[in-house]
Amino acid sequence: MPVPLHRKRLRERGYNQSSLLAKELGRLAHLPVEDDCLIREQHAPPQARTSSVEERWRNVAGVFTCRDERLRDKQVLLIDDVSTSGATLDSCAAALKAAGAASVWGLVLTREI
Repeated sequence: MPVPLHRKRLRERGYNQSSLLAKELGRLAHLPVEDDCLIREQHAPPQARTSSVEERWRNVAGVFTCRDERLRDKQVLLIDDVSTSGATLDSCAAALKAAGAASVWGLVLTREI
């Protein structure tokens, strides 16, 4: 499952880089990709433009939710392009667990330090 973009950001960018990564990984590993269950409800500034780790955590606190419980009792692999503080992955995982996911693992292309 890719980390979702807010619809406004998706319109601006034209694509979701995490979705592209998830779809290719799913194709290569023969795994299903759910890209419409987890949604970003609130628009927030890009994490790359935040000035501190604390601001990154506040920026994504509570902004993700699941549309339904189709992931109940499922193991979820969450895909993102970059992780700096882990705040986005943590916020997504919290929403997935609240919707009943059995476990949530994060996989990122790169880690910024």
